[in-house]
Amino acid sequence: MFKLSKVNISSIALIIIGFVFTIYFGYNNYQNKKQLQKDNAELSEKIEQLNQSIAKNNQIIADNEQSKRELENQSLERQEQINEQLKNNDCANQFVPVSVSNSLYNRAKGLRQSTDTSQSIK
Repeated sequence: MFKLSKVNISSIALIIIGFVFTIYFGYNNYQNKKQLQKDNAELSEKIEQLNQSIAKNNQIIADNEQSKRELENQSLERQEQINEQLKNNDCANQFVPVSVSNSLYNRAKGLRQSTDTSQSIK
């Protein structure tokens, strides 16, 4: 029959061990690749969600800016209407006490500042 020498047995054992390690590392690499693909897909989905949120927020900002411009235009139109209506009014031509005009000015200034969105956007 066959007599296996110690060298042949050692060689066969090394080949089997090498084969087992190759299978082990190959499977490990396969599992790592699957996990990386899964992680990549999750990150891509999160990036897409963030891009959608950014687009929505940019649209909200644009809408708010447009509303602000419209309100400013309405305010100017109303001021012009008031000035036109008061043009020939004797009462409108009388002086207003300084304390009253300062109070009205400060109140209007406070209202404008409370609605000023340009500071919070920066």
